[in-house]
Formats: sequence, C-alpha cells, structure tokens
Amino acid sequence: MTKTWGSGLSANQLDSNQSYITAARTITETDLVNFVNATWLTEEIFTNTADPKGIALNGRVVPGALVYAYAEGLNMPFLSGVGLAFLSTEIIVKNPTYVGDTIHVEFKVIEKRLTSNPEKSIVKTENTVYKQDGTVAMIYSPVRLLKTEILKD
Repeated sequence: MTKTWGSGLSANQLDSNQSYITAARTITETDLVNFVNATWLTEEIFTNTADPKGIALNGRVVPGALVYAYAEGLNMPFLSGVGLAFLSTEIIVKNPTYVGDTIHVEFKVIEKRLTSNPEKSIVKTENTVYKQDGTVAMIYSPVRLLKTEILKD
C-alpha cells in the first residue's frame, strides 16, 4: 500500500510496511541553467547546445546532482518539523534525466532504530526517483536523524 503525505512524520509514525510517494516536479530548461550556474557544473554536456558532437547523450540531459537535489526537495514535506540531521547517503544513477522530464520519489523505510536519546531515531530509507514514463532515474538511500514522538499512556 502507498501513502501520499504532505506533512512531517516522526520516526515512529513511519511504517516499514508502507511505501510513500511525493508530489511530482517537471525539470525545466531554466532549472538546468540556474543549477549549472549556481554549482559551476559547467561541463559541455550541460552548456553546449550548438556543437553537441562527442557528447554521449542526445538532448538536454541534466546533472545527477540536480535530480538528487530536486528529489530531496520533493521529500521536504516528509521532513518538515521532524528532520534533525542528514547523516549520509549512497546514490546510484540508473538512467539519464532530461529537461522536460517530470520526477517524483517513492520511498520506504529499510532501517529504523532509537538512539540513546528516546526523542531521536536513526532512519534509513530507500528512495527511488521515477520519471513520468515509469523509468527509474536514480536510487539513493539516505540516513537521517529524525525526531521520535514520545507516546504517553
């Protein structure tokens, strides 16, 4: 079963038997230009539209770093008010993403444990970034420190 969410979920509200889905976001030419300029990822594959010979991919491919950053942005409602720290991640780019692609993220909890402080938990998720046609663009597995809701009897 998949849940759509829009506000932060504390660690103990995340169910390991559920998958969660974000809203979608179309990546535009303006997004590509602004991201490349802001990050200095000025490789010709992202900046040269007049002379694309020698570039392995056709079309306006976007950096994997942009896809990851946007995926994290799509996850913000999940982290709103409960995210305490980003600890690590592993990123695997499965397929190129292009200007005009619309992405969304589906994630599931793969590990969750309390810290020595019962108000905090370490949560690892597997996040899959899908394009509008169902193609997997990226898989990443962030580890985060989240608030844990203290339940009272």
